[in-house]
Amino acid sequence: MQDRIRVFVLAALAEMQYDVSEVTGDTDLGPAGLDLESLALADLSVQVEDEFGIKFDLDEMETTALMTLDEFTADVTRRVEALAATSGSAA
Repeated sequence: MQDRIRVFVLAALAEMQYDVSEVTGDTDLGPAGLDLESLALADLSVQVEDEFGIKFDLDEMETTALMTLDEFTADVTRRVEALAATSGSAA
């Protein structure tokens, strides 16, 4: 699942005109790496929410900017798996 999320995130960033050619799992999303600004982080978050059915809180954007690509995709993976577990137990 995390690999699928990583591919999606990299494709979304490329569509947003970010150069992802040298991005690794250790690349920071914020100023030390890709330098995503708050609007770009919000856009990426909305795309991830729409694709994977999860939700981010507005106050999480600062934390997201401090994450590496691998940390972000791991966080999304945890959220997707938690949602699936919740949905599965509710059915």
